[in-house]
Amino acid sequence: MKIGELAAATATKVETVRYYEKIGLLASPARSSANYRSYGSEHLARLSFIRRARDLGFSLEVVRELLTLADDRTESCEAVDGIARSHLSEIDRKIADLSALRRELGRVLDSCSCDTIADCKIIDALAPRR
Repeated sequence: MKIGELAAATATKVETVRYYEKIGLLASPARSSANYRSYGSEHLARLSFIRRARDLGFSLEVVRELLTLADDRTESCEAVDGIARSHLSEIDRKIADLSALRRELGRVLDSCSCDTIADCKIIDALAPRR
């Protein structure tokens, strides 16, 4: 398949496919007689893996590590489990931070009487401390 077909099949931009090739996440494909990139099922599977990992929030560095681990099917999945647990902890930390942010913004909104800007608690909360 051509690059556009691979991109469409994985909901990936063509530029992103080229970037993944450039940084070595995706192997460079063979070229057709017309010099088009010719991707196979292994490219589709690998790009699908990359896309799913990225959708789950894994960084490109971690995706590279996961791909390396996935390439050796005989190894224990203990390392993969550790990577996933670490990522889950980071997600939990971000959720806690966002929850605290939400509570604070809600508190500021609740304190605003919607009178004039001079009395606006939201503007007061955003202004530099004097």
